[in-house]
Amino acid sequence: MAMQLSGDQIYKRWALRLVILIALCLLATTAAAERVRELANFAGVRDNQLVGYGLVVGLDSTGDQTTQAPFTSQSLTNMLSQLGVTVPPGTNLQLRNVAAVMVTADLPPFSRPGQRLDVVVSSIANARSLRGGTLLMTPLKGADGDTYAIAQGNMLVGGAGAQAGGSSVQINQQASGRIPNGALVEREVPLNLGGNGGLLELQLNDSDFGTAQRVVTAINNEFGQSVAYARNGRVIALDGPMDANERVSFMARVENVQVTPMEAAARVVLNSRTGSVVMNSAVTLRQAAVAHGNLSIMINTQFGVSQPAPFGQGETVVVPDTDIEIEQQEAYLQIVEGAQLNEVVNALNALGATPQDLMSILEALKASGSLRAELEVI
Repeated sequence: MAMQLSGDQIYKRWALRLVILIALCLLATTAAAERVRELANFAGVRDNQLVGYGLVVGLDSTGDQTTQAPFTSQSLTNMLSQLGVTVPPGTNLQLRNVAAVMVTADLPPFSRPGQRLDVVVSSIANARSLRGGTLLMTPLKGADGDTYAIAQGNMLVGGAGAQAGGSSVQINQQASGRIPNGALVEREVPLNLGGNGGLLELQLNDSDFGTAQRVVTAINNEFGQSVAYARNGRVIALDGPMDANERVSFMARVENVQVTPMEAAARVVLNSRTGSVVMNSAVTLRQAAVAHGNLSIMINTQFGVSQPAPFGQGETVVVPDTDIEIEQQEAYLQIVEGAQLNEVVNALNALGATPQDLMSILEALKASGSLRAELEVI
């Protein structure tokens, strides 16, 4: 017996279906959207690279050979003179427990004096290992030549090695290491956010006019007024508050705005060193015919000995016997075409080519106009 529904029950059922449909749409939109902080950064909020020259001491006869790296002994002499120790001129310092190094670090934004940084120490001469060494006080300078941090501390080297009797073994790199929290910030990098009437700049990680317009629309919808406008495909200007505390809240709110970016341009990345081939979902193939085959040349040389007869006057000689073979795989024309990523992959796999061969095939497909993507070789 069929159950009769009243008009009110039918209305509630359809209303429930509508709510579920709206929820599913919102979930789909949220899943595809990204926060602004993943798509862009505020201008000026960036790291600064620091570099310095220093000495590592305390090595177990694994330091620089001063005869081949004279600047190491010169640096040590200059350092000792600053500490009140005079080295007689012309003294040949044969020290194997000292190494000249370069020290690098990244200075994060808003760093204040007294904060600590991790540093990387790398040998620049012929030191065999920095294990067990101590970095002496080293000024770290920025691109402007000013000192922003001082590094010093004990080295942490991940590699190890040993040698004896002319044989040696080594695991990982021993000529470089790290010093966690090995540098103290002595000077901050001046950063004036919103100093020009509260104006802020948001810089997209990838230049795209469509994404820039979507970010502007999303930010203005979030604040209910026009606070953002695009200057070009990468830079977005924001009218932020003048008060510092309100400006921080404004920037935090902007970073958490959800935006659905434009689909990336079709691109194929070829790594010539490893043979890797990576393509995004926007890559398509127009119909094309491809013939692919490999040519293999094998040269095999065997050596024989020609022995003269007993009591003969001939000499024993080595006679090479070389065999050369040329093998060419059969190649057939195959149709390749695909509008989606899985179709493109299946079409290229049908050629039976190695990644190295695939690079040449993709370049030929690009030249013929069949591959609708940008080729990038790294």
